[in-house]
Amino acid sequence: MFSNQLNGQNLNLKVVGDNNNETSIIDSIGYLKYFDNYKTLEAELYNFKDKLTRQGYIDATIKNITKQNDTLFNAQLILGKKINSIRVYYDSNFNEDLLDFINHYNNDSYFELDISQLESSLNTLNSKIAEQGDPFSTLQLVNISKVNSNLITADLNVKNNQKRRIDKIIVKGYEKFPKSYVKRFLKLKTGKSFNLNAIKEKVELLDDIRFASKIKDPEVLFTQDSTTLYLYVEKTKTNNFDGFLGFGTNENTNKIEFDGYLDLRLINNLNFGESLNLFYKSDEIDQQTFKVDADLPYLFGSPVGLQVGLKIFRKDSTFLNANQNARINYQINAQHKVGIGITSTKSTNLLENDTDILNDYTTNYYTLNYNYSKSQFYDPLFPINFWFNLYSGLGDRENNLGDQSQSIFNLDTYKIFNLNNKNSIYTRFNGAILTSDNYLDNELFRFGGINSIRGFEENSLVANLYGVINTEYRYRLSNSIYVHSVIDGAYFENQITDTKEKLFGFGFGLGLLTNSGLFRLNYSSGKTENRQFKLSDSKVHVSLTATF
Repeated sequence: MFSNQLNGQNLNLKVVGDNNNETSIIDSIGYLKYFDNYKTLEAELYNFKDKLTRQGYIDATIKNITKQNDTLFNAQLILGKKINSIRVYYDSNFNEDLLDFINHYNNDSYFELDISQLESSLNTLNSKIAEQGDPFSTLQLVNISKVNSNLITADLNVKNNQKRRIDKIIVKGYEKFPKSYVKRFLKLKTGKSFNLNAIKEKVELLDDIRFASKIKDPEVLFTQDSTTLYLYVEKTKTNNFDGFLGFGTNENTNKIEFDGYLDLRLINNLNFGESLNLFYKSDEIDQQTFKVDADLPYLFGSPVGLQVGLKIFRKDSTFLNANQNARINYQINAQHKVGIGITSTKSTNLLENDTDILNDYTTNYYTLNYNYSKSQFYDPLFPINFWFNLYSGLGDRENNLGDQSQSIFNLDTYKIFNLNNKNSIYTRFNGAILTSDNYLDNELFRFGGINSIRGFEENSLVANLYGVINTEYRYRLSNSIYVHSVIDGAYFENQITDTKEKLFGFGFGLGLLTNSGLFRLNYSSGKTENRQFKLSDSKVHVSLTATF
């Protein structure tokens, strides 16, 4: 009846000790003081007593609870002397290596620690035992006794159950999810010790896969003699298409010529995690580029993958380069990948006569590649946060002028610095160097354009060494619209023409995520070090990347 009468009132609680010193200790530890009813007030008082026990006041008792007025209750506690340490004895079957995860003093048959750390230490030990494949293990302290006013002892009782291993892995939602990605990318294998925390961490790696995403946390079915792990995954749309294409008849040759731009990326259509890229471009300075490559990861369930590609580049009626490459990749983990391969290029001079700077040649390179990527696929506007790709090759060039040893290095990296939800800074560096005693014009790098230094025509710049820095300040107007600045800089050298020059590009852009895909518009103008800006030289690039 007394408790019911107090329901609905605002009650206050004041806890005091047996003396002023104990009251100060009580206030320093802290407790709730305001309640809606007497039941919650009483529960808080007993919870506070348990908190005192965990702090070492194992003799703490509630002396009395008195009602001062309609809203105020006084509670008097007797703390007793604080116990600072506890000594826990264990038997010979206990794994002493587990003690490395707690802060303690160790002896041959016991460990000693601050009593305030007892609960967290026992939780840590129990968690580590569970990680070894025994999720149903329990720890208990028995035979608790007080040695002196500063120390108590107890025996550690570890109750072990049957150790669990993953017997079966079932993927729900996307039943054709590549098994090789479960085994090699997520590193989840049957026969391994069951560790739920480690499993959750590995499943988070699904965020680094473009073609799949996690629906919810994994679940486990325990039976008497088996453990089944359920992963909940859904397939996402990852195929991309961007470009425009036209064709007509050349008045001089009466042959059909294609003009325009095509960038097609097909990812995981066969449910093996494979990707196929097809690229074609015919630009305004009579250059044609055709490129196709395929990436086949985790061949036969191994961590080894195969990447092959073909690239054909034609410069008007001057020369034609055909490049073939093959590379074996090893996926170290979700973010790191290394590869070795071979690249072969055959160049044909389309002019009537060979010269010292334009000549047929064949090159063969042995290559080494390292790639690091960090994704943020939760952001459809900017799915990759950090990209680093280092490529090097050693080989030789053969032509009628003789053999020439050469080496090539290329670095492409970019990073998005997210300042907050609306503001970010994008920086990219792309550079390459070809080392040789002499050079041919048809083997040099060609750069410039929307994917290089903006404000210049596509592949209009020729160099044996170059470096390009792209920067953008990006501001999100909403989750689907952003605007950005364009500030680019570049340096290149061409030893054939004895040219060393600095370039600059400035402009602005817009990105809009629509139901059809990502629409982008860029306006930029370029200048050389000794030339002023001309609006007539400005470039406008419009694209719509459709995802299907």
